[in-house]
Amino acid sequence: MKPLAIPLAGVVGSPVAHSLSPRLHGFWLRKYGIDGYYIPIELSRDSFERGIKSLPDLGFRGVNVTLPFKETALSIADDITDRAALIGAANTLTFRKDGRIQADNTDGYGFIANIRQHAPDWAADAGPAMVLGAGGASRAIISALLAEGAPEVWLANRTRNRAEMLREHFGARIKVIDWTKIQTELAGVTTLVNTTSLGMQGQPALQISLDRLKAGTLVTDIVYSPLRTELLDKAAAKGCVTVDGLGMLLHQAAPGFENWFRKKPQVDDDLRAAVLAT
Repeated sequence: MKPLAIPLAGVVGSPVAHSLSPRLHGFWLRKYGIDGYYIPIELSRDSFERGIKSLPDLGFRGVNVTLPFKETALSIADDITDRAALIGAANTLTFRKDGRIQADNTDGYGFIANIRQHAPDWAADAGPAMVLGAGGASRAIISALLAEGAPEVWLANRTRNRAEMLREHFGARIKVIDWTKIQTELAGVTTLVNTTSLGMQGQPALQISLDRLKAGTLVTDIVYSPLRTELLDKAAAKGCVTVDGLGMLLHQAAPGFENWFRKKPQVDDDLRAAVLAT
């Protein structure tokens, strides 16, 4: 009888050494007693497609994809989920037994699951959401907010032209506001999301006043280094509900793990502690 192959998965990016995904998936593999491995893989732009297509022959069942390959990953897939197509990028590839590559984007799923876990009373349809930033993460989060029923998403980006491109992509429920007008518009929102790198360790601060933000507004930051950003601390002092960004990372990983290792993992305090351990 032929022995079963050890299941393999990994994360592909450039650079990739900083990724927390191996620690995250490694914790789940140990917790559930799965004889498998999750490996960081660095590829160049020139070798990405060739490298990805070689992985199934090496025993890989799939990979997570991080910068700068999320859009390229979508272009080489044979099958694309609706949410990945809408977002225009993929962060999860699954290698199927028939040889086809399926592309998915679980960032929006991770974003919503994180809020539901830590702010269970939050409702997207309670009022407009404001999203800061118009990069790849912003696309996934806008898509998720609209799907959850947000009546409008007010989008602000330091380069207005990028925000206008997303309005064209997502349609009339997107309202573009000038970066300089953020403070004056905050009184009208029930959800505030920072998707920029501002406030991240080693990056400039996110310099906006929260004076007009209403108590009870949900404020979340996809940054998780530091875990508690200045934005979250200021919002908490205003009486807002705050959710840090680590849970988005943890939840977005779960669908891929389930696909590759045939086990639905739990996102809990033990996982958070393991990922945060130095």
